[in-house]
Amino acid sequence: MFQVFRNAWKVADLRKKILFTGLIILVFRIGCAIFVPFLDTEVVRTMLGEGSESTLLGFMDTMTGGALGNGTLFAMSITPYINASIIMQLLTVAIPVLERLSKEGDEGRKKINTITKFVALGIGLFQSVAFYIALRNHSEFIDGSLRFAVRHTEGFEGFLAMITIVGCFTAGASLIIWLGDRINENGIGNGISIILFAGIVSRLPFDIMHLINQMSVQDAQNYVLVPVYLLIYISMIAFVVLMTNAERRIPVQYAKRVVGRKMYGGQSSHIPIKVAMAGVMPIIFAMSIMSLPSTLLFFFGIDGRGEPGFWTTFLSVFNPGTWLYAVIYFFLIIAFNYFYISIQYNPIEIANNLKKNNGAIPGYRPGKPTSDFIYNSLSKITLIGAIFLGFIAIFPIVFTNVTGITGMAMGGTTMLILVGVALETMRSLEGQMMMRHHKGFLE
Repeated sequence: MFQVFRNAWKVADLRKKILFTGLIILVFRIGCAIFVPFLDTEVVRTMLGEGSESTLLGFMDTMTGGALGNGTLFAMSITPYINASIIMQLLTVAIPVLERLSKEGDEGRKKINTITKFVALGIGLFQSVAFYIALRNHSEFIDGSLRFAVRHTEGFEGFLAMITIVGCFTAGASLIIWLGDRINENGIGNGISIILFAGIVSRLPFDIMHLINQMSVQDAQNYVLVPVYLLIYISMIAFVVLMTNAERRIPVQYAKRVVGRKMYGGQSSHIPIKVAMAGVMPIIFAMSIMSLPSTLLFFFGIDGRGEPGFWTTFLSVFNPGTWLYAVIYFFLIIAFNYFYISIQYNPIEIANNLKKNNGAIPGYRPGKPTSDFIYNSLSKITLIGAIFLGFIAIFPIVFTNVTGITGMAMGGTTMLILVGVALETMRSLEGQMMMRHHKGFLE
């Protein structure tokens, strides 16, 4: 990967694109350091805790590079756009108009992208209002005094605080989408993915310091467990890279056909089925479902930390640190992986397209036998990918329960995102370098 970036830097055009992308990332990080007025950042930081990606707010804080926990301008970051993209993917399957747009090529995708941005704006406004309500109702005892997350909550000052906080959060989410579009036009890679990557990577120094503190203030066994965790983490990165690139190739043979005076077909090809084709989406779906009850109750001031009662018992089921949570989380990831693949890939449609193009899988007749074979192959690969995603997602929970080392914000989900964005950006650079170094007709 470093060799690819070094070769790209030697090309003047690509060097400008890389520098422009770096400038946008710098603007993003500056926005993550601009605090929103009327907020007590220390109370907000205490409210979100240590920043574990096992909770919805903790996961959002990790995705925003700590901007949510610090109550800054980019507190919502790209999470509204991610949620809007997921909603649009599901609606594209359910609504025929959107499905037709998705099949109209570049023009159709541009229209869907425009609709996605408006949906993201609405989601950003909703999340900003919900987060403001949570902040307004939250207080913490810090240094012996009761402090509120929002400094003014009543009268004209309270109304001004609400408008300012909600407006800043919503404007920050819209600005991030605009920055992502600028990267798409003048930079390298996918803009939203690059910003997401930058936000996660920005937390690395804090996570390293947290591990060092675990070694210095905890038990002596952490002098062994922390290095072991780092070795396991590096090994898991290599494993994620391997599984992300792994695929099952179904061979396809195209029959010869004559069109006019030319003969087409007769060559062999394959249908690639990736093991981790769903990416991080099943984990996000499962995390949203598991975090929804505690998050909704948290917005109403119920956190389960009071006297034993119904809500305390109810929220204990959704405590991210328990084994029960890990088991339910694991099986939800498997279920959502099958669900996501089922709406993205249609074996019958693939079989019909092969038949229209005079293609066939060796040993299987066109039509239903081919679609059944593709369905069975897809089911097996989906199961392997689902188990892989589940293992990566629950590893931080298992490791914390076994060793007692807490606060591992850089867990399996962020690892999948980092590896996916890095590989995608590297392929984009390789493609652009290949276009600039193709052989001429006389070579």
